[in-house]
Amino acid sequence: MRLSLLVLPLALAATAALAHGPTPQKVSQSITIKASPDAVWKVAGDFAGIGKWHPAIERAEGSGSKDAGSRTLTFKNGGKIEESLDEYKADARTYSYRMGEPDLKALPVSSYSATFTVSPDGDGAKVEWMGRFYRGDTGNEPPENLSDEAGKAAMNTYFSDGLKGLKAAVEGGKAK
Repeated sequence: MRLSLLVLPLALAATAALAHGPTPQKVSQSITIKASPDAVWKVAGDFAGIGKWHPAIERAEGSGSKDAGSRTLTFKNGGKIEESLDEYKADARTYSYRMGEPDLKALPVSSYSATFTVSPDGDGAKVEWMGRFYRGDTGNEPPENLSDEAGKAAMNTYFSDGLKGLKAAVEGGKAK
């Protein structure tokens, strides 16, 4: 009897541990570009201009000004995401934004927010892109393609490919 009284709380604790919801995830990517921070910001600081340098974006449309408002991104894979600025600081060369409704075809994540920053780095510029998000399926047992790992992999690829595209656009003197 005593043993079963000990086993029951352990079994309940194990079940409760498995039944928790999603945990916030974070990814961060950076790249150094051989250009002044102001030259990089001239390309990257236009919030709706991401379509000019990010290889995954087919089209980007903005509303408001380049330093305020929102953008709608149409991905080459057919997905579409709306994002809105939370904060824009041109003098610090940084902005923060968040996604509206998720489109799991575009990115297998939900509720993401991100910060994009350009800063001096020797004779060039360092660009950092950091995001926080939840996996695409926020249930207790998500399918593999909507798991934490899938979300991290997708966001890391999205940020990395974007930074490489920005580097090519700035250093090559032309956007995609």
